[in-house]
Amino acid sequence: MSDDGRPDADADVDTDADAGADTDGDAEEVDWEMAPDSDADFPADPERVAFLREIADDIYGESSESRQVSAILYRVSDLYDPDGDTSPEEIYLNVRHIMDIKAQGGIDR
Repeated sequence: MSDDGRPDADADVDTDADAGADTDGDAEEVDWEMAPDSDADFPADPERVAFLREIADDIYGESSESRQVSAILYRVSDLYDPDGDTSPEEIYLNVRHIMDIKAQGGIDR
């Protein structure tokens, strides 16, 4: 990963999307196995936190989609906040849950 948080252009990409996927139909297990590896180090970086939150504030708008993206960016910024309490798995599973609810037509369905 580059210094600005984007993947390096020459980084190896795993092209086998099904690697390690559980095929017994247990959706929660598949979600955990598909979640990013939490062994990654996210050192405190107040500048990155401020940058991500500034973007989140800029894109927050009237639509539910812009609010969701804004919330996701805030959660990602928590990875770099020394007082933040989250992990890549938590962010992934939260986003996945939101997308599942949205696909079902909403929480009040």
